[in-house]
Amino acid sequence: MSDPFDLAADAEPAPRAAAPAAARPLPWLADLNPEQREAVETTDGPLLVLSGAGTGKTRVLTSRVGYILAKSLAKPWQILAVTFTNRAAKEMRERVANLVGPVAEAVWLGTFHALCVRMLRRHGELIGLKSSFTILDSDDQVRLLKQVMEADEIDVKKWPAQALMAVIQRWKDRGLTPEKATQESSSEFAGGRALAMYAAYQARLRALNATDFGDLLLLCLDLFQKHPAVLTEYQDQFRYILVDEYQDTNVAQYLWLRLLCQKHRNLCCVGDDDQSIYSWRGAEVGNILRFEKDFTDAKIVRLERNYRSTPVILEAASHLISHNEDRLGKTLRTGHDGDIERGPPVKVRGVWDGPEEARWVVDEIEALQRQGQPLKQIAILVRAGFQMLEFEERLITTGVPYRVVGGPRFYERLEIRDAIAYLRLVQQPDDDLAFERIINKPKRGIGESTVQKIHVLARAEQVPLFEATRRMIETDELRPQVRTTLKALTHDFERWQGLKETMQPSELTALVLEESGYTEMWKQDKTAEAPGRLENLREFASALEEWDTISAFLEHVSLVMENDAQTGEDCITLMTLHGAKGLEFDAVFLPGWEEEIFPHRRALDEGGQKSLEEERRLAYVGLTRARKKAYVSFAANRRVYNQWQTSLPSRFIDELPESAVERKSADGLYGSAYGGGTALNDGWKQPWWRDGQRKKNAELEDVSWDVSARVNNSHFKIGDRVFHQKFGYGKVKGIDDTKLDIQFEKSGLKKVLDSFVQPA
Repeated sequence: MSDPFDLAADAEPAPRAAAPAAARPLPWLADLNPEQREAVETTDGPLLVLSGAGTGKTRVLTSRVGYILAKSLAKPWQILAVTFTNRAAKEMRERVANLVGPVAEAVWLGTFHALCVRMLRRHGELIGLKSSFTILDSDDQVRLLKQVMEADEIDVKKWPAQALMAVIQRWKDRGLTPEKATQESSSEFAGGRALAMYAAYQARLRALNATDFGDLLLLCLDLFQKHPAVLTEYQDQFRYILVDEYQDTNVAQYLWLRLLCQKHRNLCCVGDDDQSIYSWRGAEVGNILRFEKDFTDAKIVRLERNYRSTPVILEAASHLISHNEDRLGKTLRTGHDGDIERGPPVKVRGVWDGPEEARWVVDEIEALQRQGQPLKQIAILVRAGFQMLEFEERLITTGVPYRVVGGPRFYERLEIRDAIAYLRLVQQPDDDLAFERIINKPKRGIGESTVQKIHVLARAEQVPLFEATRRMIETDELRPQVRTTLKALTHDFERWQGLKETMQPSELTALVLEESGYTEMWKQDKTAEAPGRLENLREFASALEEWDTISAFLEHVSLVMENDAQTGEDCITLMTLHGAKGLEFDAVFLPGWEEEIFPHRRALDEGGQKSLEEERRLAYVGLTRARKKAYVSFAANRRVYNQWQTSLPSRFIDELPESAVERKSADGLYGSAYGGGTALNDGWKQPWWRDGQRKKNAELEDVSWDVSARVNNSHFKIGDRVFHQKFGYGKVKGIDDTKLDIQFEKSGLKKVLDSFVQPA
């Protein structure tokens, strides 16, 4: 049987394709609204379909493929349909098959990467890539790059391979080979050697007949440019090109599409500029914004009829996103005919602090459950992963089942498990599993052979690994450098173990993570996940303020880990806003709408107006996940980096229309200024607020996580009167670097970090 994916089939079509569904009626067109039908039937020239949230874009794409085949405008293998995920590709292929039958199998349909692999398997040898090439996963990529860096004598502790890999992938996302990339974007890395390492890494990949994911687009572009005949072959073949989620394309994907559509120019891009939220992954919203400039004869069809949300939710979301300047513009409206209930207003609630916010959200969820609302149709969507902890704790306390989507539960995350392992070893030196986990985290140059020697001694003398390490460093069994490293590590743990009776658990946790080098490891890591991991560690340290002892906290964590929700159980969905795109729920809770949280501080400080508009698009995505009910909340006070700080409501709350929201706040909040009116609206615009918050955050970040920077710069002296959030007022009796011996009026003598107290 001939291969339906073989390009040679263009000359001799498979028998089953000889009788397409052209003779069949086209019932799917009758169910499309006028705008959807226009998008399906516009088959000549470039077309941009601006598809708002819940407006049926997948239906338009699949109906368009079916229409093209039914009208015999192209053979199945002459259609190229590009998606962003394998799940979307599978769903689209199934829908097309339901419309036109098995002939759908011959359509070139898949993700950018999958389609590029097909092209490279066939033509890769023209650019020195054998058809049997291997695609490396992320771990193998970093390992290979590390080998390349070490061969060039670059200190991988000072310049982590993960950081350089992020730089290289940014170059690849922009379609830049080592010959075309410039050094400017990474001139500080390894003394300006990043570009040379990029070239060496690529050479090593070729030697191994391997690629990484970024190469798949990059090498296709290289193939097309160096071998025009191959490009011409594909340009002739693909009469129609359809692209889903066009707003999420990067520069390399944009160039790939532009090259392929040059001959027939029947390029249909479906996307929503208002849902472009992945710039940190290389997505370029400018691709969709400049579509009309790229194709001056382009037709634009706006899909504005939403079949998901109530009119009041659509009104709130549309009014919010209208504050963005860089957008093509559209206004969502209900797609349902006849009279439809407006729906309840978006509830906006202001509370005193983070714990109260979690209580309010879970109370509302329990009320919905009593009204018969299935938990699986309720979601809590947070801006950042570190916000999840308070909600997880509250859900566990109340017994409401939940699941975390897009990642593990808070206490199951890699960085949190590592931090817990440090605390377990502080609490119990006999904990061999914890010792094995952290002995080389961060990297300390302790290899497997050293660990094996420690194991052998531990078994021979029947002692824990920690004790075996203490005994071994007194011998000559280990290399001097390793012996010195382990001696410093054991001394650190002995010192921390001695502090656990006098230091508050949250303070000791911050000290351990800082002095061990663990937080510094994530500061140096330049991958996209690193900032979130640091935030999680800060939230973790804050969580220990609720506990009197490390032992009690660790017992709590062990019980939490055993309390996993059963698979398939009716449960709440807890996830980030980025992960929620494409999903929908009956009721959606959107907590943490405060300045510096949402919009996020990094976006405000580093990205300017462009990043602020992406944050607003993220808020728009959050609101439009809700079908029936949406809840927005903010806290006047929130614990950040172990200290309480005051927050103002997010500017996005100010941008919600009064006609679509119900505002209510705790009595006395902001002096009753925000109880139901707008007295505090636009507070984020005031210079005193922005300057004060930036200064406060800079101080808090320095104090909590860069203890070494304060060793010779402590502003406390013996005799100073100070205040501690938990222990109250006291007087400094002794100073040891950043650690203070304080005689508290009610709690007695305690040893605390100077970052946890303030002048009385």
